[in-house]
This record gives sequence, C-alpha cells and structure tokens, in this order.
Amino acid sequence: MRSSKTVKFVDTTITNDSRVILNVGGMRFETQRATLKKLPATRLSKLTPQLSYYDPVLNEYFFDRHPGVFSQILNYYRTGKLHYPTNVCGPLFEDELSYWGIQREEVEPCCWMTYTKHRSTQETLETLDSLGLDTVRSTPDDIIKKFGWENDLNLITTGQVNTYKRIRSLIWQIFEEPRSSKASKVIALISIFFILLSITTFIIRTLTIFEITEYDFIDVYIGDNTTEQTLIYHHGRGDTIAGFNTIEWICNSWFTFEIILRFIVAPSKKAFVFSVLNWIDFLGTFLFFFTYILYDIYDYDGHYASLDLLSTIRVARMFKLINMHPRLRVITTAISYSSSLLSLTIFFCLLSILIAGSSLYYIERLSNPVDSQILSVIDGIWLALTTISTLGFGDIVPKSLLGMIVGAITTVMGVLIIDLPMPIINEIFDNFNRHLLARQQLPKQRRRTTPAIVPRKIQPLMSTNGHRHQHQH
Repeated sequence: MRSSKTVKFVDTTITNDSRVILNVGGMRFETQRATLKKLPATRLSKLTPQLSYYDPVLNEYFFDRHPGVFSQILNYYRTGKLHYPTNVCGPLFEDELSYWGIQREEVEPCCWMTYTKHRSTQETLETLDSLGLDTVRSTPDDIIKKFGWENDLNLITTGQVNTYKRIRSLIWQIFEEPRSSKASKVIALISIFFILLSITTFIIRTLTIFEITEYDFIDVYIGDNTTEQTLIYHHGRGDTIAGFNTIEWICNSWFTFEIILRFIVAPSKKAFVFSVLNWIDFLGTFLFFFTYILYDIYDYDGHYASLDLLSTIRVARMFKLINMHPRLRVITTAISYSSSLLSLTIFFCLLSILIAGSSLYYIERLSNPVDSQILSVIDGIWLALTTISTLGFGDIVPKSLLGMIVGAITTVMGVLIIDLPMPIINEIFDNFNRHLLARQQLPKQRRRTTPAIVPRKIQPLMSTNGHRHQHQH
C-alpha cells in the first residue's frame, strides 16, 4: 500500500519580509526593509536573495566590511543624518561610503571639519613625497628615468649602460644626493666648509683691524722757505691683508670646479640652468673673478664698495644648505604653502601704513603746524611703518594729542595685523614637521594584502520558491 505525503518548504524571506538581517564584519544588524528603501540607488536599497552575499541558511546578507562605520551608515538610513565616527581614519570612511553608494557630501556640518582633516593630511604627505626627503639614494630604475635612458640600445641588449653613463650617474649621485654614500657625505662636508669659510672671510675682511691703510707724504710750507712732510690718508684707496685673497681663491676654485662638474653630469641641462640656487652659485663666483680682473689686472682705481655691494650675493650660498637637511626644506615648503596668507598680511600692512601715514600728516598739519615733525606724507608713512612694525626709531613723533591717539591705535593695529597670522603659519610648519618625523619612523618595507576574492552565490540545498516535494512510500 502506497501513501503519499506532501512536504511544503516555507520561504522565511516571504513570511518575514518586513525585516532584514545584515551581517557586517561579523556583527549582525537588523532593520526594516522600508528603512533601507529611504535612500534609493544605494547598495542596501537593492537587496534581493539572488545576490551573492545572501546566505539562505542563516537568512542574512553578509558583507565583509567595517562594522563600526556601518553603524553610522545604518543610522543615516534611519535618521537621515550622517555623522563621522572619530575612531576610524578618513580614507577608510570614504571607502566605506563609496562601497555603500553614499555621497561624502551628505556628512553633517558638525562632523565636516573632522572628516575633511584627513584631506589636508594627504596633501601634506603628497608634498613630502614630491620633495623626496626619504630618498637617500636613487635606485637604478630612478636614475634611468631621470637621465632618460629607457631607450638606450646598450641597456636594452646587455641590461646595463656604458661606462661613461655609469660614471656620469655616479658623479651626479655624489654631488646631488649628499646622504647616498660615504663619498657623497665627504663632498657635502667639503662644500659646506668652503661655503662657511667664504662667507666668514667676506664678513671678517671688512673689519678695520685687517685693513691696510695707504698714506701719502706731502710737503707743507711752514714759513721762511721751510717745509715739513705730513701724512695724508686716502679714503678711496685701501686694501686688506693678502691672506684673505688666498682664501677667496681657494674657495672660488672649489665653487668653479663644483658648478662645472655638476653642469656636465646634470640629467637635464635646462633644469640646471633655470635653478635659482645654481644662479646664486654662478653669480657669486663670477663676481669674484670679475672684481679680480677689474682691480688687479686692469688696476681700476674706483671705490671698492661699489662692486662689493654686488658681491654680497655670495652670502646667499647659504641657501644651498637647504638641500643638505630635510628640516630646512620643510621650512621653505611651509613658507611657500603660506604664501597666500603672507601676501594677504603684507597687503593689509601696506594698506594700514598708507592710511595711518596720511592721517598722521594731515592731523599734525591741522593741529600743530608750527611744531610738527611730519612735514610730508612720506614722513607720515615712515612714522606709520616704524610704528606698525614695532621698531619705533623715535626720529619722528606726533606732537598733538589727536596725533598721539592715532599713533597708539596704529601700534595696536600693527600688533594685530602681524601677530594674528603667525599661529596659522606655525601650524602649517608643525603639520609638515610632525608628518616628516612620523614618516622617518615608518618601516621601509611593509606587508601588503592581496585583493580579496569575490565569493560566488551559495546554492541552497532546498528550493525556497514554494515548490511542493512529493515523497512516496
């Protein structure tokens, strides 16, 4: 005798269709389907059992994502307000928003400053990367790209460049990468020594104790046809001891050798020529030889200070030390990033000086024209400049009561205009400096994860579409 029995499998997704279970990173969340429909065109608004991350056995959707961020995203579906969790990094939060199909502009204003803070951090890190502060020695691939040897025939056939190019790249590394090897460190120390020696000599030789004074003897008639020899000092003629000239020759010989060799081995002659530091080095060396030819060979009898003024450019060689130390490059980078703020400060300073200078002139002219020390608007501008910059020479002062009041107000305004932007500039430098210190403590090589494999759709053992299964005995 046969008996038939009908077994009906109940689809739980149909009986409990109003609720949905979301397993995110091992943490289960339960919400209404209607809640997820509030934000159309997002990932959670399109949940169906046919998706690969649906588990029919547990009746849940599994997402291998960050559960802490998802709690805020789910709260956004419920309340319509998206807040930024402070315990996660900004790029991680952006990746999660992109995965769930939510625009980052939906973040609430109260969290926007905290959320966008990572963008300034990323810009700072990109700037530090462009400076190459972590690059102690260029790799062979970097050198090939820098010199443009990718299509070199010898490199393609034998795997290496010829001897001349190897020597050229080696010399370039020695002179341009001061931390790449022991030889480059020695060259850097020699260059620093000659720079400091040249600047010190340029400063010390102006002292009067090292000056050789020239006198002439002339006959002076006293009376009764008697004469007496008298010394006459020549202000236009003078010289220094020969030791300074010897030191200058040694220093400039090194500078000449260095700049010529660096130009020969430079990867890009155009970039080398347009470098400001190279122009400073060239002009400082050129003016030395020019003054030597003018005064020592052609015996020019002019005033020495006329060309010594141009020779002060050799002091600017100190800027070459910027490439020697990462902190110095960070300072210059912070100043360049603050250029808009500095230009705005200079503009307001100039505007305040013009207004205060003109006001002081006319106030003094109307109040006390007889005893007034401010005889023109130029004098008023000079007084305003010394007041706003807090120098206060005291050579020109207002005499009237109203002029003193305006001078006091100008002093306060000068302090505010100059001092208020300084914390912002300090913060920019501190931001670069902190990230530089953090980067120096990072390991050189870090483990990277491989891309995750997207799981395939789980095939249920039993049908979930209400199919009737006939079991016969």
